[in-house]
Parts: sequence; C-alpha cells; structure tokens
Amino acid sequence: MAIPVILAVDDDAAILAAVERDLNARYGSEYRVVTAPSLEAGIEALTEMRVRGEAVALVLADLQMPERAGFALLRAASELAPDARRVALAAFTQGDAAVDALGEGVSHHTCLKPWDPPDERVFPLLDDLLADWVACYRPVEEAIRLVGYRWSPDDSALRAFMARNQLPYRWVDAGDDATRGEAEALLHSVGLDEGDLPLVIFPDGTHLSQPEPRALAEKAGLQTEPEEQHYDFVIVGAGPAGLAAAVYAASEGLTTLVIEREAAGGQAGQSARIENYLGFPSGLSGQELTHRARHQATRFGAEILTAQEATRIEAHGRYKRVFLGDSSQVSCEALLIATGVQYRTLDITGCGDLIGAGVYYGAAMSDTMCVINSEAYIVGAGNSAGQAALYLARHARRVTIVARGEDLDDSMSHYLIDRIEKDPKIRVLTQTEVVAAFGRPGDEPGEQRLDKITLRKRDTGDEETVEASGLFIFVGAAPRTDWLADLLLRDENGYVLTGPDVLRTGRGDRQAGGNPWTLDRQPLWLETSVPGIFAAGDVRSRSIKRVASAVGEGSMCVAFVHEYLRS
Repeated sequence: MAIPVILAVDDDAAILAAVERDLNARYGSEYRVVTAPSLEAGIEALTEMRVRGEAVALVLADLQMPERAGFALLRAASELAPDARRVALAAFTQGDAAVDALGEGVSHHTCLKPWDPPDERVFPLLDDLLADWVACYRPVEEAIRLVGYRWSPDDSALRAFMARNQLPYRWVDAGDDATRGEAEALLHSVGLDEGDLPLVIFPDGTHLSQPEPRALAEKAGLQTEPEEQHYDFVIVGAGPAGLAAAVYAASEGLTTLVIEREAAGGQAGQSARIENYLGFPSGLSGQELTHRARHQATRFGAEILTAQEATRIEAHGRYKRVFLGDSSQVSCEALLIATGVQYRTLDITGCGDLIGAGVYYGAAMSDTMCVINSEAYIVGAGNSAGQAALYLARHARRVTIVARGEDLDDSMSHYLIDRIEKDPKIRVLTQTEVVAAFGRPGDEPGEQRLDKITLRKRDTGDEETVEASGLFIFVGAAPRTDWLADLLLRDENGYVLTGPDVLRTGRGDRQAGGNPWTLDRQPLWLETSVPGIFAAGDVRSRSIKRVASAVGEGSMCVAFVHEYLRS
C-alpha cells in the first residue's frame, strides 16, 4: 500500500505552516502530510488522491474559513475519502460551530486551536483516530468482495454482519447496470452463476457461496471456538455490559471468555452517534465504542467468540457449564448474562416478506443505501429512533418519524428532540401507526423490495398510502432470556431478577420461573437466583436502559465476581 495521506486545510498561512510542521514531526515517517490554503485547493487535492487511488487517513479543516468553507471541505471529504477520519479545527469562541459540525455528521471530532502543546492537546486524539483508521482500512486489493443484490435479505444480512464486525469489504451490486459486468466476471471466475449469490470472495482468491455467519467469521479470521475448556469467568453477550466486564475481569487476571452470537457492541454498536456518554463531549459512534472496547478487552487477554451462541446453562455446585450452538461446551466458576434485548416485532400486513428488503428492525449503517435520495420512515419514539433519524437524514430525501403518542417528550432525550426539530429533512407524525407494507419486484428474480406503506391516524382512523424505500422499526425491546429455560428467576416480562429482587419473590416461590434462592447469605447486588451467575445491562430487571449504565454494571459486576470466588 502507498503511504497514506493526512490533509490539513486552513486559510491562515501561519497557522497552516505550524500545523504542517507539527503533523510532519509526529507522523511524517508513516504518513504523507499535505496542506491546502482554501476550500477549492482542498477539494482539488482530495479529487486527485481519489483518481490516483491514494488512501486518505485523516482530514483536518479550519471552521473559521469564511462562508462555512470548513464545513464544505469536511462534507466533501466524506464523499471523496469516505474512510478518512475527519477533524474540525475550531477556536475557543467557536463552540457552537464545532457542535454543529458534529451534529451534522461532517466531522468525527473537534480539536481546539491553537493546540500548543500538541503532545498534550492534539496528538492523543489524532493517535486514536489514526489507530482506528488503520484497524478498519483495507486497500481495495486486500478487501473482501461481496457480490449480491441490493434488495436481497441474504445479502443485507451479510452486509450487516460484516459491517458490525468491522470486516472491510467492497460490495458489488449484481443488479446495478454500472457493476453488473463486474459481478458476472467474478461469478464466472469461480465457476458459479446468479443462483449462487450472495458470493463472498476473499483476498486470497477463495470464496464462499451463500455463507452462514459462522463460516464467514471463521474464514475472515474471527475467533469462533474457545481455546480452553475451563475459564474463571464466562460472559454471554458482547454488548457494552459484556465488554466492560471483559475488560475489568481480564485486566485483573481472571481467565475470561465472551460469547457473542452476532457482533460485539450489541444494539449500541449500531448507533450512528452516542452523544451523552461521559468523557466524550463530541460523542462517538457505536462502532468506535465497540472497536475500542473490543481491542481493550483482547489486549488484556480476554477471548471473544463471534457467531457463536450459548444455548443452555447448567449449574453444578461451584461450577457452571455453558453449552454452545456447535454442540461444544465450556465450564466456568462465575458467569455473567449480558445478552441485552432485541427489538419487538410488529404485526404489520405484508411486513414479514420484506424484512431485509426495505424493512429493518434497527438500522445498521449498511442499510442506508436503500434510502439514498428516497423516502425513509422510522417507527418508534425512543432515543434509538431519534439517532437513526438523524443519521438517515444525511442520505435520504426525507425521514419521517411515525409515533403512536402525542409527542416525543416522554420517550426521547431532549437533546435529540431539539436536533430533530432543527433538521429540515426530518418530520414527525404523532398519533400515527403503520398498518401495511407493499412490495414491488426487486433486482433479483423472484424477490421483492419495499415500495409503499399505509399510515393510519389513531385519533381519526384516516389512512394514507405513501411511497417508502426504507422502513426502520424501533418499537421497544424484549430480553433474550428464553434460552435460560427455568434456570433463573425472571420478572413477568422475562428480565432476569438480581440482588434484592431475587428475595422479593419469596424463598421457594417459583412463580417467575427458575431456581429460588436457598443460601443463608443474601444474593450480591447483580447476582441472580443461582449463586455465581450474574446479570448486567439491559437484560437485568429494572436496569436503566442506557449505554453508560450498562458499562457501569458490567464493570461493577467484576467486583462481585471476586467476592463470590473468595467465598
């Protein structure tokens, strides 16, 4: 790979020279530092780099340039160098502009200037951004290629799996005139035809046709099998709670295994931006948080299994046995349930046949291509729905939030409501519900894609059928606890009871399902009805459904694990 580029743009010659000097001193041995004195020069440089196939790792732009030139440069960089990390340079008096840059999605972070001394005020931030770019970037010739149809549910599932697991790939649309020839050539090169799509081709020339996530994970180099048979601590679920527990447990010397059936990060990993997380005033994306946490946990020695599912747990005295989806098993002395929640499904006429083909539960970043310059609808009124609306508004012609209630105030954070009200591409329909979805033929023979939906006003019963390219559903959540069978006490909604709530069910009372508490001591705060099995995060009864709360519970759980092991 050619030396990647760092581009800095500022119309103040003295400041630009100082920035160039500092960047070369720190990064000149690994990156080519390029500077530009204006918006036009910056866009010209980015265009030339794109034509030459150069990798742009970092773009810095001054927000003080007139006529919002800094905003325009960063927005152009998102198109011309989409993999690059973008930083807005702002003076102390430009706090509002910096917030706008983040809110509009044109920058990943803000750096205040002047930044002297750079070792303290800017290099730690840029080091993190560049490390993240290096971890995620792959040259075209080294990237996995996915050949499929835009509206194929199987293709959509693979794109989401690779994006959520941060596997760099290049997608080749077999249904698009511009890339159909390339798709046909790739199929021919491996002796397959369109009936074998979706097709995944790896850099070494090997391929998988219509792969299951487990096979794709193995081939891509993700860990899918445990290295040991016994661990001090096993964590089921790699969301914020599970990853936090893994970091603290592994860093304190516990042999730690994390089992994740889909992708690290959980629902939080799909968030376009988390803006109320302590210590990140500029916010960070779910992918950034996941990447950092996963890297931190594995650096301390934790093992993280991907595309592997825990199917059953047995408790035998001080030992617990976890059975996996491939019929293997591991044992441990302490166990954490951190499986989070999943979005509830809606009974909408015609919706079931269109899931993955315009209808999605949640909103993976890979799903945005279906709404580019089109109409997107979001069902739900919580924070996840609000974050999705702001993200989709960058790509869609218009985004409509469909809410059953009278307003968003009772279910969505105030900062999100403010930003939604200011975004001209987002509208909110209250006291409204989606009652039907209709498809039309997609690119793949025999497949359909979402075309229209029917909206109904709850107060009047009036109905309207409108065009829709994407329908994203966020309608509450249900815990993933069915697989626990009768092992643990749960509340009436299926959430796992812990600590004092275990005793409130009454000793010997099995009404909630699960084993009652029988020891003389009281259960520890996050301990379930089975000694040594803990629960943290959204899966826990009466937990606060926030990323920071889940991280706190996962971290706190390790202290209780140590206390349990000592006893």
